[in-house]
Amino acid sequence: MSRIATKCLDNAFHIARINAISSNEMFSSREGVAEITGIERTRLGRIEAGTLIPYPEEVLLLAHVYKAPELSNYYCSRECPLGKQTIPQIEVAELDRLTIQILSSFQRIDHIKDILIDITADGIIDMEERPKFNQVMAALDLISANAQSLKLWAEKTLK
Repeated sequence: MSRIATKCLDNAFHIARINAISSNEMFSSREGVAEITGIERTRLGRIEAGTLIPYPEEVLLLAHVYKAPELSNYYCSRECPLGKQTIPQIEVAELDRLTIQILSSFQRIDHIKDILIDITADGIIDMEERPKFNQVMAALDLISANAQSLKLWAEKTLK
């Protein structure tokens, strides 16, 4: 049995590889992954240890072979200099939890719609209306994050 470096235990790429072992025994070693992907074993080790940021092409390849689409979001939202500023961090959750989160955000839509109509009716968002506008934007961000979480769940589960 191979040893697991403790510094890798919370690394998303390591976790994805370990979870993928159930579908392909070759993922039980970095040598096996290297054989399948062409990514050098020591490079994989450094990626899993968090001492090396993978190339986007490597992330896409690992996400595909591990059947772990969450790796793409992980990379874009935490590693990519542009993505860190624009991509929200999405976590894979169970369908029942996602459904409740989505329904909860949908319950607020009428209220948010009314606020948006009130503050934009005159075509200007003045300083007094900005806190309410920020509330609308936060609600839209939550709806978007919930939708992305459901999409990620579907990509991971239904393929």
